[in-house]
Amino acid sequence: MKTPSSLPANCHIRQAKPTDIWTIRWLVLGAKLDPTQLRWQQFWLVEHHNGQILACGQLRTFVDCQELGSLVVRSPQRRQGLGTALTRHLLQQATAPLYLECLGSQLAEFYQRLGFRPVVVEVLPSGLRRKFGLSAAVARLLRLPLYQMHWLPKNRNG
Repeated sequence: MKTPSSLPANCHIRQAKPTDIWTIRWLVLGAKLDPTQLRWQQFWLVEHHNGQILACGQLRTFVDCQELGSLVVRSPQRRQGLGTALTRHLLQQATAPLYLECLGSQLAEFYQRLGFRPVVVEVLPSGLRRKFGLSAAVARLLRLPLYQMHWLPKNRNG
């Protein structure tokens, strides 16, 4: 029996290749996430042994931090631990303080189980302050439950 953070035996995690960009774009658009700034070089994928991409996520690098973004699991494969396994893999790849934005309390709870904590815009690194500040303002205006969260790599907790 697999644990919630492990992948099924017929799946593996790999870095994206140039030929994956359209699959990534369709996954992100299908999840109604921001389709801008999708660079295949920043993505990691969960791939089934038959070649189908089941999930994607990216680590965007800024001057003073990184952002975990565009994490999507195909609908039929949700609740099988793919998102948890991919997020944990991305956490291992992080080389700087890591931040994210998510919409809704269910996603916020998912990320909190993985060690993320809510953060206010005023304490964000300069690389994200404007980006996250703008989305926070829009979320307040539209009364959307937007969460901005922070995680520090273990080797930076000193």
